[in-house]
Amino acid sequence: MNQRFYSNGKLLLTAEYIVLDGATALALPTKFGQDLIVTKGTGSEIRWISKDADKSIWFEGTIPFDAITNPNYVQRTDSVENTLLEIMREAYLLNPNLIRDADGYTIETNLTFPKHWGLGTSSTLINNIAQWLQIDPFKLLENSFGGSGYDIASAQHDSPILYTLDKGNRIIRPLEFNPKFAHDLYFVYLNKKQSSKGAIASYYNNKPVNIGDIIAESNQITQAILRATHIGTLEIAMQRHENLISSILEMETVKEALFPDFPGAIKSLGAWGGDFILATAPSDPSRYFIDRGFTTVIPFSKMVL
Repeated sequence: MNQRFYSNGKLLLTAEYIVLDGATALALPTKFGQDLIVTKGTGSEIRWISKDADKSIWFEGTIPFDAITNPNYVQRTDSVENTLLEIMREAYLLNPNLIRDADGYTIETNLTFPKHWGLGTSSTLINNIAQWLQIDPFKLLENSFGGSGYDIASAQHDSPILYTLDKGNRIIRPLEFNPKFAHDLYFVYLNKKQSSKGAIASYYNNKPVNIGDIIAESNQITQAILRATHIGTLEIAMQRHENLISSILEMETVKEALFPDFPGAIKSLGAWGGDFILATAPSDPSRYFIDRGFTTVIPFSKMVL
């Protein structure tokens, strides 16, 4: 008998990086996600198949149970296989019945968004595995990839959320965020996937000493975005947030770097330098971005749950 689990993808609208230190983030679960289908197998191994949104196989391999239980097992040359092995080892430590009660498994994962988009290939996988094995997905994330956990919370919710880390506790508040000017909001893919793990490490290496003041300002901006009733108010808040994170990272904003002549506001989402941006425009801005080589432009209503 098959077991199927599904998790939503994510976009981080505010508090990128500083969510790690307690800033309240506005996160948007997406209409795109990933499922995981488990069937019984044989041979004391996991046969794994991962499919992209176009149904093409982007990974296929076998993970022996011995590789999961033995921390000294020699790693493979395939980086994807090593990542899966790391996740499954941590899952096994949280629930040894993964192997104790099984002869083997066949696992198939299916993305509903192109893998390179960066909407949460890893976080949806971790949340699905945690659902399957009835373990804490936040602990599994902490023990494998690390991070704030906002992406796991997004995977579990079917509406936008406010997400805060407070002295080790996670505060998750579902809310409505469907502004009346949502038709003026577009998500644009920047043609490269950004490594969240690498971005987190870079942030920790350069974290400012006045982080408390920065968090307070970020929280004010998040509330300003939630209260915005006009697109102009939102654009001002977006620019304030871009300037704030730019000062921390000592990086140009994405508008300065790539789109200085764009008439609307532009904001990075999540790790800077890749994945998606949010752009404001009174009409479809696809031609502007396509002319500059960015061909994936998605309206708010087709992206956000």
